[in-house]
Amino acid sequence: MSSLVAIVVAHDSAHALPECLAALAAEHVAAIVVDNASRDASVAVAEAAGAEVLRNVRNEGYGRANNFGIDAASQAERVLILNPDLILQPGAVDALLAAARAYPDAGLLAPRLVEPDGRFFYQPRSLLAPYLTNPKGKRSLPEGDACAPFLSGACLMIRRDLFLELGGFDPNIFLFYEDDDLCRRVAQAGHALVHVHGAQALHGRGRSSAPEPGRVFRTRWHQAWSRAYVSRKYGLADPSLVTLAINAPKAALARLAFQSRQSERYGGSAAGALAALRGQTALAREGLA
Repeated sequence: MSSLVAIVVAHDSAHALPECLAALAAEHVAAIVVDNASRDASVAVAEAAGAEVLRNVRNEGYGRANNFGIDAASQAERVLILNPDLILQPGAVDALLAAARAYPDAGLLAPRLVEPDGRFFYQPRSLLAPYLTNPKGKRSLPEGDACAPFLSGACLMIRRDLFLELGGFDPNIFLFYEDDDLCRRVAQAGHALVHVHGAQALHGRGRSSAPEPGRVFRTRWHQAWSRAYVSRKYGLADPSLVTLAINAPKAALARLAFQSRQSERYGGSAAGALAALRGQTALAREGLA
């Protein structure tokens, strides 16, 4: 049994895959690339890098595609879930595996994420971790390994059997908050979420897919819809009315001012919140219902 297999979900990611897959190869980690109906050379790039490629005939979303890849990684003891714009630094995998041995109660482990501007990404709270009180999100960056309220889905390591036992990523979510949801279920199952400081990865943040018309609107739609969905799932207050009330006027004003990007941004948030209030689903929007 292979101790670790990487799962990389790609959608128009040909620009990002070479560095991501080269870093995995340098760490001696086999990769499965799940291609979400890319229209660029993502499949060819992944195959040229020696990755196993699974092709979806349509974009299934981030969590659903990861579920597909992890199900296929039948020989893996652990899986490393990572975005195509994430580049593991030398020694990162060894550090993650050493931490898994050192902290046997850890359900999820994640490396230290460094953003393009050199900042250390660390999220000090999660919508779905109300049992950890940090309402203002005060940042106190860890200086070593630490338990965390949330670990970014940009890069996560988990035992494959635990992932499957928990049901994987929620298949009702197309995009956004699937990592918060998984973190919540791992914690509820009695496992720790561990930030591994000695494992470092560079994160392109937003470079996973090539830009396309309507991407901002679609992104904001799913952010608003998924936030409402997970809030309801865990009995939290539904934010949809507030989201709609804040963003709809801003979208109207932006249109009047011919600010197309702002109109798309606020309009997407308002539309996603309205869809949630009307009981519409993310899968229906994407033709996956």
